[in-house]
Amino acid sequence: MIILAATPIGNLGDASRRLVETLEEITVIAAEDTRTTQRLLAALNVANRPRLIALHDHNEKERSPEIVELARERDVLVLSDAGMPTVSDPGYGLVAAAAAAGVGVTAIPGPSAVLTALAVSGLPTDRFTFEGFVARKHGERVSAFRALGAESRTMVFFDAPTRVAATLSDMAEVFGAARRAAVCRELTKFYEETARGTLAELVTWADAGVRGELVIVVAGAEPQEIAFDDAVAQVLSLVASGTRLKDASSEVSQHTGHSSRELYQASLAARTKSSAKL
Repeated sequence: MIILAATPIGNLGDASRRLVETLEEITVIAAEDTRTTQRLLAALNVANRPRLIALHDHNEKERSPEIVELARERDVLVLSDAGMPTVSDPGYGLVAAAAAAGVGVTAIPGPSAVLTALAVSGLPTDRFTFEGFVARKHGERVSAFRALGAESRTMVFFDAPTRVAATLSDMAEVFGAARRAAVCRELTKFYEETARGTLAELVTWADAGVRGELVIVVAGAEPQEIAFDDAVAQVLSLVASGTRLKDASSEVSQHTGHSSRELYQASLAARTKSSAKL
């Protein structure tokens, strides 16, 4: 079968006994970076030298059929550089191919940057959404954040240290400067740090420069009690800025609780009335 295994995200001591035992016995490993896997084997004092197959973003589609067929005959361990394969790492395509081919898939649980950051963030953990890596370009980031403007669950993002100041600034612009958030840096490592505060405060914190691997955790939107007429005004404002009426009605409906259909009809009537006066 295919075995997905979580590896340490920083602290080598987080490698589970089950992971080490599997590494000592497995004959084939599909690795995101074979050099990283070789270093892991050495660091864990694993004498076994299994066959290593490179499986990364650029070759996963081509290599998956071969690995799936190999897994019909023997176990194939799948490793990413850190954390659980398939979660913002290679492996999803392979698992999908294995499932379609009727080949078994299991996992060895372990370290997770997403869950670790969520746990230490100080923000609600009962409901959350993982949004993966933040877009590189300003416009794409802003568009993605606007789509999440009414999201009430805690949101978790991955980001690069070179962009985090710009990312936090864009978040403050879209979500509001007072929205609570946390930036978790170098999780489980010697220089681990969690900066908590409002997005405005974190923008100032990040301006001094940030190093290391990052996870950003942002509080969800608070429910808003808005009168229907005010909600219609919000829809019309979005339409004036270029948003389609249907999309604007849906967006405002999400964070006000008013019916999207009723907002659409009322906004359409208001636009018709305004045009008639002209």
